[in-house]
Amino acid sequence: MADGESHALPPPPPSSPSATLLEKQFQHFRHHLDESVGLRDRIRAVATEIESATRLMHSKVLEKAKAQIGVLKEIFHRLAEILRECPGQYYRYHGDWRSETQTVVSLLAFMHWLETGNLLIHTEAEEKLGLNNSQFGLDIEDYLVGICFMSNELPRYVVNQVTAGDYDCPRKVLKFLTDLHAAFRMLNLRNDFLRKKFDGMKYDLRRVEEVYYDVKIRAGVCPCYEDHRMIFWNTEKMVIVGNTVKENRI
Repeated sequence: MADGESHALPPPPPSSPSATLLEKQFQHFRHHLDESVGLRDRIRAVATEIESATRLMHSKVLEKAKAQIGVLKEIFHRLAEILRECPGQYYRYHGDWRSETQTVVSLLAFMHWLETGNLLIHTEAEEKLGLNNSQFGLDIEDYLVGICFMSNELPRYVVNQVTAGDYDCPRKVLKFLTDLHAAFRMLNLRNDFLRKKFDGMKYDLRRVEEVYYDVKIRAGVCPCYEDHRMIFWNTEKMVIVGNTVKENRI
């Protein structure tokens, strides 16, 4: 070959039918995955708004926290609108808002219990959030886990209330938790996250029970009970004297 003559590359071989089919398939995959990523990003953005609303509810008193329910209802409506774009794929994206929904149920159930002394049932939770079970409903396991989360808060609530002078609170919470625990035992739970959360409920029940019996015993033997300067030992091995918490070194 003469000097300076260009070394031209040979032309590519013609595409075989199988190669063309493979290319079309992966082009379809790319389009499908791009759509999925975009949809998931939108869902996660809404889930972040749910988390922000629940954080505000944690930091406010009951009446102001209730005002956030309307905000949550509007956010869940927008989430439902997004999911209507991908019918039949609810559980494909469910993990992107699951934990936020469980937290919402926990807060709604706790506020409902404070007002009524009763459990917020599943249909009531759906109604508060504006969810339609036939299209975009509240997953039953999310509801149950949320109720377990609410149970986890009750022992601390009982201690705070007794410290503030509400000595009947342990009795009310103990009855509620006893009934709730008995209801959960009706379920045939597998060894999964929900089962672990339910197993934790018995410890919540035990802690409340110990506070209840401490209050009951001290009420009979401690004359300062009526004077709101009661002494009792809670399950954290701390002594609560009036409104002061001290370490129990006995």
